[in-house]
Amino acid sequence: MALSPSERTLRARLAAHVLHATHDPRSTTAAARRAFRDSFLAQVDSDLPEDERRRRAEHLRKAHFLRLALASAKARRARKSGAL
Repeated sequence: MALSPSERTLRARLAAHVLHATHDPRSTTAAARRAFRDSFLAQVDSDLPEDERRRRAEHLRKAHFLRLALASAKARRARKSGAL
């Protein structure tokens, strides 16, 4: 029997609560966080010393989140003015 969209949502929420109750959230997401961090390292010149690569990767990470914040602010402004 197929579940309705609201039943699928409830089942997914139930599974998320069970997961968080039975597993350490840091270990559950460790691989994803590592891959995200490494994606910025991959953008930096590999010939640089490791400490400089990490410093530059951290600036790329911060720039990424600032880009997201700017896009969010623009979208909020557009929604508020009725442009979207």
